[in-house]
Amino acid sequence: MSNPRIGTFLIACSTLLWACSLATTVQYDANAIIINGERRIIISGAIHYPRSTSQMWPDIIKKAKDGGLDAIETYVFWDLHERARRQYDFSGNIDFIKFLKNVQEAGLYVVLRIGPYVCAEWNYGGFPMWLHNLPGIQLRTDNAVYKEEMETFTTKIVNMCKEAGLFAPQGGPIILAQIENEYGDVMSHYGEAGNTYIKWCAQMALAQNIGVPWIMCKQSNAPAPMINTCNGYYCDNFEPNNPKSPKMFTENWVGWFQKWGERKPHRTAEDVAFSVARFFQRGGVFQNYYMYHGGTNFGRTAGGPYIITAYEYDAPLDEYGNLNQPKWGHLKDLHAALKIGEKILTNGTVTGKQYGNLVYLTTYTNNGTGEKFCFLSNSHNSQDAEVDLQQDGKYYVPAWSVSILQDCKREVFNTAKVNTQTTVYVKKPATEGNPLKWVWTSDPMEDTLQGQGTFKASELLEQKGVTVDSSDYLWYMTEVVINDTSSWQNATLHVATTGHVLHAYVNGQYIGAQWGRYDNVGFIYEKPIALNQGTNVISLLSGTIGHANYGAFFDLQDTGIVGGPVKLIGSDSNNIIDLSTSTWSYKVGLNGEAKRFYDPKFPNGVQWNTNNVPTRRPMTWYKTTFKTPEGTESLALDLEGLGKGHAWVNGQSIGRYWPTMVADKDGCSDTCDYRGNYGPERSVSGCGEPSQRFYHVPRSFLNNDTNTFILFEEMGGNPSNVSVQTITVGSICATADYGSTLQVNCQGGKTISEIKFASYGDPQGKCGSFQKGEWESRDSTTVVERACIGKYSCSIDVTSSTFGIRKGGTNGQLAVQLLCDGSNPEDGRVQRVRG
Repeated sequence: MSNPRIGTFLIACSTLLWACSLATTVQYDANAIIINGERRIIISGAIHYPRSTSQMWPDIIKKAKDGGLDAIETYVFWDLHERARRQYDFSGNIDFIKFLKNVQEAGLYVVLRIGPYVCAEWNYGGFPMWLHNLPGIQLRTDNAVYKEEMETFTTKIVNMCKEAGLFAPQGGPIILAQIENEYGDVMSHYGEAGNTYIKWCAQMALAQNIGVPWIMCKQSNAPAPMINTCNGYYCDNFEPNNPKSPKMFTENWVGWFQKWGERKPHRTAEDVAFSVARFFQRGGVFQNYYMYHGGTNFGRTAGGPYIITAYEYDAPLDEYGNLNQPKWGHLKDLHAALKIGEKILTNGTVTGKQYGNLVYLTTYTNNGTGEKFCFLSNSHNSQDAEVDLQQDGKYYVPAWSVSILQDCKREVFNTAKVNTQTTVYVKKPATEGNPLKWVWTSDPMEDTLQGQGTFKASELLEQKGVTVDSSDYLWYMTEVVINDTSSWQNATLHVATTGHVLHAYVNGQYIGAQWGRYDNVGFIYEKPIALNQGTNVISLLSGTIGHANYGAFFDLQDTGIVGGPVKLIGSDSNNIIDLSTSTWSYKVGLNGEAKRFYDPKFPNGVQWNTNNVPTRRPMTWYKTTFKTPEGTESLALDLEGLGKGHAWVNGQSIGRYWPTMVADKDGCSDTCDYRGNYGPERSVSGCGEPSQRFYHVPRSFLNNDTNTFILFEEMGGNPSNVSVQTITVGSICATADYGSTLQVNCQGGKTISEIKFASYGDPQGKCGSFQKGEWESRDSTTVVERACIGKYSCSIDVTSSTFGIRKGGTNGQLAVQLLCDGSNPEDGRVQRVRG
């Protein structure tokens, strides 16, 4: 008879042996992250799981791996997972465990930034709003109430990762974890309590016993063994506070975020590459792009306030998950070049030599093998450099660039020399010839326009403390009795609000709306009103556009009409009634929200009107249907003509919209000079245009056939021009110097159908405006046509012989612009540029 205890013991032993065989050790020193004894430099990219969908994750992660990344970094978003205290949600698109497993399945590592404060331009910095109302709480300081909640959530996340076997010693992908976030920026404002708090954070994190190193970004006094790290545009001059710690760049800002009313910022591929190369030239070990894929602020997750719904960030993968070229490809080439020297960078000794003004050669040498790997940098912002390294050759190093030299004698990459294609995406109507047909209904406001709320107070309350962020909207309602109307027929309603939007009604009549700006969200609302004899009802609807996410005590920034004052000013200006301490009635949210007008599957009893669809009407709900476009191309809604509001597809929020919020008309340029220190105002586009006109609709939100699109129009707009758009590659451009290979790819199943421009010689201009130079090969178009037409991708060796130029001729450059409009390689459709 077998002994079941022996069987159980053997199973347990075999399980333990299997786990041990998968275990990964993560160590470090000043020159390397050491994984299973292998000395590594790590190139990582930020991808936030809730800013895409679970169906998108595998493709986005694959593109990150194809781009040469070793790891994916993400925050954990407390507010999504614990919307109500001790009530957790890790389902669907916020199943972070599934996301981390997807990363592991792709063969990449994970950097898990638990925080749990995240900043991230995320609503309230990722804190659940219920924290705000806990008695005695103070966030991000030495406060017992807050620390208990922070530790409870941190432990919850760590235990979930342990149970899923996700830490490296368990055979999982997590090689680094972060506690707190950029606290060094604000710590001084919290006094000694800030120092005490950061020490507690370190002790609490270490007690989690996760078996991998912990990091603290922008924390110069991070207690050992915490590794302090750098965030910014450039971190080459950063040094960790412990000489035994690796030099880590946890946020390389590849662009910047955008607020409603702002222009769209861009950071060139050349400058991002320069920042990365300089960092590794100066002894860098770990580098993370913030963001690698920015994604979308679905629902009401955008923070700020005033952060737009798109979180594009000019990242290597755009909002929809498409390649942002040339940035993605240029950085991929950089990663490949850096990996050539990985063993030397992590094992070698370093020496430096200056060659003229701001030109430096940094040599890494493996003393055991004699192998060398060099960086030749020119940090001047306007002067190019010619550098003679004697027996190791002569090099042309453009201003603000770094050349990477294999064996210190062969240039394999220069940050300013972009050999990757530029991809131009186009948006096309998916419902062309079939305009959307709308029905509508008004938001029910009978109760609030009569001053009926759910509770009362004799003061003007702070908005987020009342709503607990369950809605953007809060009604403030009061009554005033007028006995003599002589000075009140031409009165003024005066409201001081901390923002962000205010609508006013007097006796059920709409008075108008006003809103702040991204740089000054508070404002004074003053509108003319007429009061009646007897009782008058004042109904004020205050709206927020995301809550603050950054700064010392950001959590205490007021929203709404808190404190006021709210005053009625008579026609003679001396007759003033201050309503600030009157009895105010309150109601959170809109009735349409409470009745789920946005959800077509919810039995809300709404009666949609089919006739006389109104325009320019505030507080109106609109509904339409559309067919799912064929194919797999990304989709967006063009909301041109609408005012401000919120949109849903099949009951799932695609976020806030505000296409009437137009950016400043000045400051844009057709060119972006990559040379010199970057800032968000340096290179912008979209002047005089809506900050956001197009809104991402993930295909996973769609049904197989018909979809329901519902929007709440707050300000008053015209939905007649709204359309569904597909996003596809329109054209691709590329340049390649003599001796290199030009490679282009249409992506998305399209093929190259037309040669818009092709010239081997000395072509001038840029993508979209190429011109022939002083000389070119007569065979330019023929060669490109033969190599590329009808194909998904093509490559051309850029040599004089390829283009029929005799030996001894001038070495040239090839520039092409190709149209991607073919459906398959058998199209046979050839269009050629002539003349």
